[in-house]
Amino acid sequence: MRAQRPFLAEGGKEWPATLDVPALTAAGWRPTPFREFIVKVHSRCDLACDYCYVYEMADQTWRSRPVRMSPRIADRVAARVAEHVRSHGLTAIRVVLHGGEPLLAGPATIRRLVDVLRAEVGPAARTDVVVQTNAVRLTEDYLRLFDELGVRVGVSLDGTAEAHDRHRRRADGGGSHASVRAALERLTSPRHRHLFAGLLCAVDLRNDPLDTYEALTEFRPPVVDLLLPHGNWDAPPPGRGPDRSATPYGDWLVAVFDRWYREPRQRTRVRLFGEILHLLFGGASTSEAIGLSPVGVLVIETDGSVEQSDVLKSAYHGAPHTGLHVDRDPFDAALSLPAVVARQLGAGALSATCRACPVHRVCGAGLYAHRYRSGTGFANPSVYCPDLFRLVTHVKRTVEADLAVRLGRP
Repeated sequence: MRAQRPFLAEGGKEWPATLDVPALTAAGWRPTPFREFIVKVHSRCDLACDYCYVYEMADQTWRSRPVRMSPRIADRVAARVAEHVRSHGLTAIRVVLHGGEPLLAGPATIRRLVDVLRAEVGPAARTDVVVQTNAVRLTEDYLRLFDELGVRVGVSLDGTAEAHDRHRRRADGGGSHASVRAALERLTSPRHRHLFAGLLCAVDLRNDPLDTYEALTEFRPPVVDLLLPHGNWDAPPPGRGPDRSATPYGDWLVAVFDRWYREPRQRTRVRLFGEILHLLFGGASTSEAIGLSPVGVLVIETDGSVEQSDVLKSAYHGAPHTGLHVDRDPFDAALSLPAVVARQLGAGALSATCRACPVHRVCGAGLYAHRYRSGTGFANPSVYCPDLFRLVTHVKRTVEADLAVRLGRP
């Protein structure tokens, strides 16, 4: 576990605490409303993954939070979501039931929360609900419940049994792959496949990239999210040293991209690759991991605290903290916080180094949490800068060469 540090004081020197939000507003900047709400229905987990940003990294606020979200707080969350929908005339929102492990909350808690959310929002907006689970407890009973409620299911899987069980282990040290595989077989059966939202996979350089890809696509997921391990300049991720000529994660991802790009007829959607291609052709990103689109995600913890993206827990103790609570604060109050504004500024939130880079509009400096460095805060390139440059430029060259052939150009 990394050393804790106190919450940043108001007006602290680390960026973005120094952002002048009134000046930005006067110059014409306007916030983007939140359209995705990550609701922490349970703050504990039944696995002990050694790379978990909630329990194993800098922020340890989970220790003081309720284990389960109470009905009263769930009601307040639903009311605040509906209030935000009405205030901004939103027509569609996404709610992610998260944890810890959300299935530990139990069927009754999940049913009640989904029902009250949909009742509060009403017909004003489509409310898509997804549960993100380790799948150890994903029984047939849960799948029937999710079918009834119209809740889709995302599962964490790190590839092969060996790769998965290296990190995603139970408290007694036993692996979880066999249980996850059995759950995925239930989820992908003809009866329940329509509930399958996709797979999350944490990249580990020790795992063969093509073996990992094959293990993930075996289940024919609608989308795969390849996640870089959480780290920053103070606490670099495994294998990411100071040598900028080394691109271990970029090389790993390039190997998967080349395999993926050669199979258009049966291509599984890999979010990272699709986003890069979309951005290269002038589109906007829909993921906070790449590109410059405003981030419209808010987290609500089991005690009703309103926070920024929970992956910021990897940076320092209290990094996601806003000081807001569903009992007293509308979600609009978060839209004027410097830390939230920073993630909606696009190129204006990038360091000078990033803005000078030829691929910055595609890369977007990567995931915000990966930019942190003591003293300068988040005003830095990603700790994965060389890897992201390697991946983006490789994708660009590959597509350009493919288009040249298709158009008959030399």
